[in-house]
Amino acid sequence: MSSLPTPQYIRSLRKRAGLTQKEVARRAGVSQSLIARIEAGTVDPRLSTLRKILTVLEDALKKLPKARDVMKSPVITVNEEDPVRKAAQIMWDNGISQIPVIDKHGRVIGTIFEDNIVNSLLSNKESTLQKPVKEIMGAMLPIVSPNETLDTVIQMLAKGMPAVLVMDGEKLLGIITKSDIIAYQIREKTTTTSQG
Repeated sequence: MSSLPTPQYIRSLRKRAGLTQKEVARRAGVSQSLIARIEAGTVDPRLSTLRKILTVLEDALKKLPKARDVMKSPVITVNEEDPVRKAAQIMWDNGISQIPVIDKHGRVIGTIFEDNIVNSLLSNKESTLQKPVKEIMGAMLPIVSPNETLDTVIQMLAKGMPAVLVMDGEKLLGIITKSDIIAYQIREKTTTTSQG
């Protein structure tokens, strides 16, 4: 027998869906005070009421933009054995500040950032550009699934991450940067305005 969702789970679902208690109540055909009491754990709702509420929340979550809707693909990558010069040239040519690094099997193993190159140039001016990328690369960027909500990605970027990788298992599908989020929001606002 599966367990019933906890008040904390219902509250977290509602927040992920970006809905207020009032909106959930209206959509589920119940009172806002009932939603508040369910989330506070002070009332045990009927199973049919709980189903209505969960259906509203799940429907709202399905409609939220996902990582796959915003990601840039294909992703520009460099091989771990490529010289730093190649990574620097790619960054310059494409106006980007980080590149995922892949191994000979095509798996992401790290990231080369502008800062890695600059810091290496400061200490090893002569040899930096000839070094293989793997010698100065940094850690991998955070990873999300293609179905992760855009809000989660935004929260990750807001914590100082320069980009987020979108992966399905070991397969690199896309990358999302702060500028991709801004561009997506502008496109959505333009689409909404032109439809309204």
